Amino acid sequence: MKTLLKNGLIVNEGRSFEGAVLIDGQLIEGVYEGDAYPEGVYSEIDLEGKLLMPGVIDDQVHFREPGLTHKADIFSESRAAVAGGTTSFMDMPNNNPPILTQELLKEKYKTGAEKSLANYSFYMGTSNDNLEEVLKTDPKTVCGIKIFMGSSTGNMLVDNPDTLSGIFSKADMLIATHCEDEQTIKENSDKYMKLYGEDISFDKHPEIRSEEACYKSSSLAVALAKKHNTRLHVLHLTTAKEMEHFTSDIPLEKKRITAEVCVHHLSFNDKDYASQGSHIKCNPAIKRESDQNALIAALKEGKIDVVATDHAPHTKEEKANKYWNAPSGLPLVQHSLVQMLEFYHKGIFSLEEIVEKMAHNPAKCYQVSKRGFIRPGYYADLVVVDTNQSWTANKENTLYKVGWSPFDGKTFQSKVLKTYINGTLVYNNGELNDDYRGMRLAFDR
Repeated sequence: MKTLLKNGLIVNEGRSFEGAVLIDGQLIEGVYEGDAYPEGVYSEIDLEGKLLMPGVIDDQVHFREPGLTHKADIFSESRAAVAGGTTSFMDMPNNNPPILTQELLKEKYKTGAEKSLANYSFYMGTSNDNLEEVLKTDPKTVCGIKIFMGSSTGNMLVDNPDTLSGIFSKADMLIATHCEDEQTIKENSDKYMKLYGEDISFDKHPEIRSEEACYKSSSLAVALAKKHNTRLHVLHLTTAKEMEHFTSDIPLEKKRITAEVCVHHLSFNDKDYASQGSHIKCNPAIKRESDQNALIAALKEGKIDVVATDHAPHTKEEKANKYWNAPSGLPLVQHSLVQMLEFYHKGIFSLEEIVEKMAHNPAKCYQVSKRGFIRPGYYADLVVVDTNQSWTANKENTLYKVGWSPFDGKTFQSKVLKTYINGTLVYNNGELNDDYRGMRLAFDR
């Protein structure tokens, strides 16, 4: 039977209007303003004025499978994603073993099909010596190629100039980069180890993984992309200085170089290390309040195109280590949409802007097929949100395998009520359909 979601406030393609969406199987059959939907025998859901928006597409997560499943796995973290309104994710290749061959990538997709509640895609990883394997990647079935131009969790550093030139000049699909200059970080680390030894405080993290390290690396990536006309997507930007690399003067669909910012870099600054410590230690580092404000401004302006999470869980025990041994990364995928809606409540971002940056633009950037919009013929990936239902994040309602988040104890003003994936109600007021499995994303390239 078809399902009619009626009396919702539909937020889609720069507009908010009261209306209804008709779902037929996996797809959206129609979108209607007011009560102008056709008569028929439907399963009707009265949304009673709640928001109805396209599901979030998160273009950067680390669900830790294979190899690091004591922290997270595809099943556990996709559950958390769906509970937070994320209907599709793209997972990074720094696993154990790292995803550096087509065979390992194939195996990971098999695991995704078996375990993921959400729709999924996985990046092909790069190293200094796997160019031949990288170039076999199918742009129609794989979201992108990931280059770590700075070492991070699961060291996959690519720093050979010939390798970088080969990837940028020969790859015929989107390249996503982690940009931090390794030599700068090494020099800073040596300096701070001599100054502070083992007892360095976490607020020194943005000085070690510094503005200079980010700017030098992103400058190299942008220069290579311009030289070879590469489709480049620079991930998790953190500094005001890097905004000079990007433009808002041309439509997103025509950009060859695009940019992403993560929720935590919009939400925290270096003053928060005093209370959060290792819980907000991440790479690249959360930096100054002036950088935070510049990222927000660039997102509104259109220099930054996409909001993601870089969801990267570690256990509390791992995070309890002193600075040098505490791993970088934090879990976010369940809380990304509600945290962005906090900016809406503060008057910083409109509902339309949030939907654009978290659903429409990821779909455009990656050329995701039939997703990211509420349109007839598109997959019914939909989220129902109540912007007037407050709740407090805590251990009991956090679904990450590690059982904590940097938002523990925070009261959010909005709550995700329902998440539909490919027309199926997978999350409903706290209840998950754990038997549902999402689809592999396809790309119109």
